[in-house]
Amino acid sequence: MTDPAPPARPNAVKSADRTVELLEVLSASDRPLTLTELHRRLSYPKSSLYMLVQTLVARGWVEPDPVRGAYGIGVRALLVGTSYLDHDPVVRVATRVMEQVRREVDETVHLARLDGSDVVYLAGRESEQHLRAVSRVGRRLPAHSTSPGKALLAARTPQEVDAILPARLTALTPGTVVDHQALHAQLADVRAAGYAHEREENTPGVGCFAVALPYRSPVLDAMSCSVPLSRLDPEHERRVVDALLHGARTVTELLRRVGH
Repeated sequence: MTDPAPPARPNAVKSADRTVELLEVLSASDRPLTLTELHRRLSYPKSSLYMLVQTLVARGWVEPDPVRGAYGIGVRALLVGTSYLDHDPVVRVATRVMEQVRREVDETVHLARLDGSDVVYLAGRESEQHLRAVSRVGRRLPAHSTSPGKALLAARTPQEVDAILPARLTALTPGTVVDHQALHAQLADVRAAGYAHEREENTPGVGCFAVALPYRSPVLDAMSCSVPLSRLDPEHERRVVDALLHGARTVTELLRRVGH
């Protein structure tokens, strides 16, 4: 198995292509990057890179860090990202149902969307308990390591899963399943059960359950619930799974009713 080739970009405008690549690199970094680091990652001519960065700084897409001489993603990117969520009908419908699920089980609930081989978290409702999983909108994680990712991969054939995932699966914790054969066995169990679950595959001390939202085909969205293992007994697990299954049916019915 080989890694899938990056999608072709026919007739790409070079300046626009470079702008998007630069913003993607900055948004994926957990800290501001210097021009040297950006040059190393992007290989643009230094003069062109400097002018591009300064243009984006002036427009508010990039923010300078004068202390380190580095650059991070700017507030303009946040405004555009928020606009995406504000206009997404799935987010609008799902967040109301997610709040109901959160009240039923008092655990953190997420809405996630498949994007390539990753899932991106679009919305969250946090538990009110002191010990709880933290929700962060915009977070991107490998699909194979997450419960919503497994729920969405299980909605596809094994051949489709192999085409989506890279040949080498990244381990986020010692518990992450990185063997393709073992992952396919997991996904078969998900199909049989009707929901996905994982324990400590992306966050130590946390288990997660998820259900795909089959309002469209192919399925792209899933609702999940994260629970600290310290209170994840069989009775609580049943309550969480039942709440998610009911919530997923509700979201799907509402979206189909309005034509999505």
